[in-house]
Amino acid sequence: MNNSDKTEEYHMRNGDHEETVIMKLPKTYEEQVEIIKKKGFVVDDDKVCESFLKQANYYRLSAYFLPFRKADGTYFENINFNRIKRIYDFDGRIRNLIFECIEKIELYIRTQLAYYCGHTYGALGYLNPDIYNEKHNDEKFKRLLDICVEENKTTLVVQHHKNKYNGQFPIWVIIEFFSMGMLSYLYADLKSADQKMIAKKLYHTSSVCLKSWLRCLTDLRNRCAHYSRIYYWSFPALPKMPKNVSFEPNRKLFSQILTLKFLYPDKKEWEDRIMTELRALIEEYESDISLVHIGFPEDWDEMI
Repeated sequence: MNNSDKTEEYHMRNGDHEETVIMKLPKTYEEQVEIIKKKGFVVDDDKVCESFLKQANYYRLSAYFLPFRKADGTYFENINFNRIKRIYDFDGRIRNLIFECIEKIELYIRTQLAYYCGHTYGALGYLNPDIYNEKHNDEKFKRLLDICVEENKTTLVVQHHKNKYNGQFPIWVIIEFFSMGMLSYLYADLKSADQKMIAKKLYHTSSVCLKSWLRCLTDLRNRCAHYSRIYYWSFPALPKMPKNVSFEPNRKLFSQILTLKFLYPDKKEWEDRIMTELRALIEEYESDISLVHIGFPEDWDEMI
């Protein structure tokens, strides 16, 4: 039996029972290179490949083989490993650009929701279940608020409000501890009239569109924050398109980038800087990536 196929047994307790779990042995970098070759990829220099594997966990890297896997589980022949590395690099760089955009959007959304809720319902109005729609789970919401405070209990902000305001936090303070998911949750639970008002004021769009964009933004942010692959990835949510956009959204990256365009607060900066960097990235890696793999139409540059 090949060394790379060897396994070892683990005896694990499961309640009153003992179970035997068979696991593969860990592979050396040299063995990992051989596995890559057996899949049909062309490795020009074993040492260069090993050096790269020391930086990128093989299990993580193997996901980038997926675009080249056939229906029967085998891989297309004569794909150079350097192309896999280039796709991996592209994924990291476009993820960094996207995360930078998300930061600006998230801070804007955070500010605007705090301003609207504070001026409409008062500093502590967000604690009143009556300001939310019928889908709102107030018990769950209050539990999430408690988690926000607990996770930040050592900060001066939390200690100050506990000492001076009996542990009460105005919306413009507590919202700074909200995740993107919590921001999306807050907006989606507001009453319909408030949702419509915010969507129209901030983005001249419908509440249906804005809710879907915030949901997409949450998923995209989570993947970027954990350095997860976004190349050749299917996202769970489909963004709603405004009436003046004819593009049919898909679950690939391009649809998610469209939501960034819709949400980005500085339209001039989007065009002058973000789009300039995106065009440069696509051009730099165009011989290795596939626009189909990331859902980019041929005329993508005209759409965003």
